[in-house]
Amino acid sequence: MAAGLVQSSRKTPTKFDNGFEPTFDSDGTPSCLSWKIEDVADWVEFLGFEQYRACFKDNLINGRKLINIDASSLPRMGVTDFEHIKVIAKKVREVLGIEEPYWNRSISLLHRESLGLFLERKSNTGVEADLLTLEDYKRYLQKLEQSKQTKR
Repeated sequence: MAAGLVQSSRKTPTKFDNGFEPTFDSDGTPSCLSWKIEDVADWVEFLGFEQYRACFKDNLINGRKLINIDASSLPRMGVTDFEHIKVIAKKVREVLGIEEPYWNRSISLLHRESLGLFLERKSNTGVEADLLTLEDYKRYLQKLEQSKQTKR
């Protein structure tokens, strides 16, 4: 089992009972994007936070909406213990495969990690977001950088 994770107290088996490691599709997209609301609630419980299961279910958090969950959104959902907020926010970043945000990063630098930017776009609903792939988005970012360089 991954460090810092607690075995679920549920009596019925879940897909996380044999341990949890973040997984990614062949193109690098996090597998958790396909989780349903119940899957996310199971995962939160698996992390050892059974008391927040209802918070995630009541807020209809599925895998795509998990992208928008961070330390600032958790209190609005009902997670108010600061230590719990830190752990859950870290585990969300891990399951999505994104780096911790650097708040003092200069905006003049090149794009931050492309996966994080892709997930922001993927968190939207609609046909365009559904069809967007990580490879397509990387190509878009390359074209954007090339056009910025030619303007200089």
